[in-house]
Amino acid sequence: MKKTLFILGCYVLAMTACASPEERAAALKQAETTKDTAGNGAATSASAADITAGEQLIAKNDCIGCHNKDNKIIGPAYVDIAAKYPLNEGNVNHLVEKVISGGKGVWGEIPMTPHDALNKDDVKKMVTYILSVKK
Repeated sequence: MKKTLFILGCYVLAMTACASPEERAAALKQAETTKDTAGNGAATSASAADITAGEQLIAKNDCIGCHNKDNKIIGPAYVDIAAKYPLNEGNVNHLVEKVISGGKGVWGEIPMTPHDALNKDDVKKMVTYILSVKK
């Protein structure tokens, strides 16, 4: 199942990157109907629009001061977070709460500061983007 989801994810990314609008819509529809049974909660369908919005919100906030897509800075790299937490509703909700309330101990002793001024819906898009990043 994991291999199928990985292949489907790669297909969706490829289709959304260089396909016609009709092909992108078909790929996204297929991805939204696929269930992630390996995760800790109900599957989350992530549209290309939500993923793009999440990436843009991260760029506008202070995330890049501690995180990078591919390399650990102060906090973990997005690829490492995505490897640890499959994209599903349970993980998204858990990480939204961690971003908003802050915390420490999962990735080391340096705490992540709370981001309680951020809108929960925006944080959900940011976390969805992070969990969609693959090596």
